[in-house]
Amino acid sequence: MTRKSAFRFCLLLAAALPALPASAYNDHRGHNLDSLERVVARWTPDAVDRASDQELVELNRAYRDLMLGYQQLNQEKFLFYARKALQISRPRGWEAANADATRYIGQYFYSHEQYDSALVYFNSSLSSIDRMAEGAVSPTSPNGYDDRDIDDQRSALYGAIGNLYNMMGDIPQAMEYYEKAGEIFEKYGWNESNSILHYNMGETWLDEEDFHRAKVEYDKSLSFAEASGDTLMIVDAWKGLGRLYTEQSRTRKALYYLRKADAYYASHAKEEAGFRAENLENIKRMLSLRQKRLGTLAGILAGLALVAAGFLLRRRKVHKAAASAEPEAMVALSAHAPALSDREKEILDLLSKGYTTPQIADALHLSPETVKWYRKKLLVKFDVANTAELVLKAREAGTI
Repeated sequence: MTRKSAFRFCLLLAAALPALPASAYNDHRGHNLDSLERVVARWTPDAVDRASDQELVELNRAYRDLMLGYQQLNQEKFLFYARKALQISRPRGWEAANADATRYIGQYFYSHEQYDSALVYFNSSLSSIDRMAEGAVSPTSPNGYDDRDIDDQRSALYGAIGNLYNMMGDIPQAMEYYEKAGEIFEKYGWNESNSILHYNMGETWLDEEDFHRAKVEYDKSLSFAEASGDTLMIVDAWKGLGRLYTEQSRTRKALYYLRKADAYYASHAKEEAGFRAENLENIKRMLSLRQKRLGTLAGILAGLALVAAGFLLRRRKVHKAAASAEPEAMVALSAHAPALSDREKEILDLLSKGYTTPQIADALHLSPETVKWYRKKLLVKFDVANTAELVLKAREAGTI
């Protein structure tokens, strides 16, 4: 997935947008788009000037209902009614209505890749929300605005602005806004939102080929998903980790997570067909890479086996030659071996077995001084300085 493709869980809008035909769309009063348009058509500029605040609140709401209704159906009408709503709410400082309309206009420009215009409207919406938090009042909220609702709207806009900077390629700015959204999610324990957020951050870092940061974000996404208990979010975090390890060509870990994700996608084939196809493609890549590596390893092992066989063959030839020469060498060595008495041979044999002077004296019923005397004679006869050299030279000479 590249930054130019849509995030699966885009944070740009907190509420789902209607995708209904005009005849099926109904607002909170049961009006469909056609009836709403007939209602607002009666409001001429003169009628608006004479209207009470309550009437204008209702008209503003109707304009925003038409804005929402046409958002998926007719972009021209969508913008027309969004701006009609702002013509009523802006002069009167109705910040909740202002935030709502400017947010959706920003979304329109975002979807058309007009990012500068989108940023203007998103920031305008954010300013309206800030004024709501500072105590702005409106006819629809005489008792002020609930902090939780304000934070909910603000976090959605932080995510939207983060996505906007992401699409513009300004990753540091994008991450700054994502983190602001995450702070609000943490504040209220909104694990689902945090899982979505960190998944998107992981996707961003993966696109940037920063595998370490991508791993950190995917792990966070999985942790929040598990805390929320949302199976689909857990699966998407698995898929993200699988993609990460795929890009790193780490076949074992990639296949572990990709197969876990595929087990879910396979049981939801209709709903997740696109994501399963992507996941299966990554599994195919990893299986192909593993097969290639196994083939390479087999070739290396075969080469090593040939080298080892050649080495053993040479070693046998050398051993055979040494064996044929050994009798002559032994004869030559024994010819130079000093003559030893039976007692000297006994003591030399025990020395070669690691016996100490007291142990030899006890074994042969001699005094330690006598054993020392024989040991010195042996050192002189073999022309060596110590017992270790004595034993080595005696073995070379075939004496022991």
